Amino acid sequence: MLLSSGMGNISIILIYIVLFGALIYFMSIRPSRKQKQAQEEMFSGMKAGDSVLTTSGFYGVIIDIMDNTVIVEFGNNRNCRIPMQKESIQAVEKPDFAKTEEEEE
Repeated sequence: MLLSSGMGNISIILIYIVLFGALIYFMSIRPSRKQKQAQEEMFSGMKAGDSVLTTSGFYGVIIDIMDNTVIVEFGNNRNCRIPMQKESIQAVEKPDFAKTEEEEE
């Protein structure tokens, strides 16, 4: 009788370990992979002329893109061009060349 109850306790512990592992996967590992994939798609779609938001909260326009470096122009001053890493870009907004109805009138 002791042997059968001891094996039952071990199997319950193993089930808890497997459930905990699945919980960790679905709560942290999987979302971080999705976030990284979305970030890589954003980086691959960047082009010169796109408006960007940096992680420090500055808005700018991409002037040039190299392997891991992006040159961003901030403000209206043409002399304020700063090279930065791609990872420091938080969001990209494509320029809107379509005219709205208000601009046409």
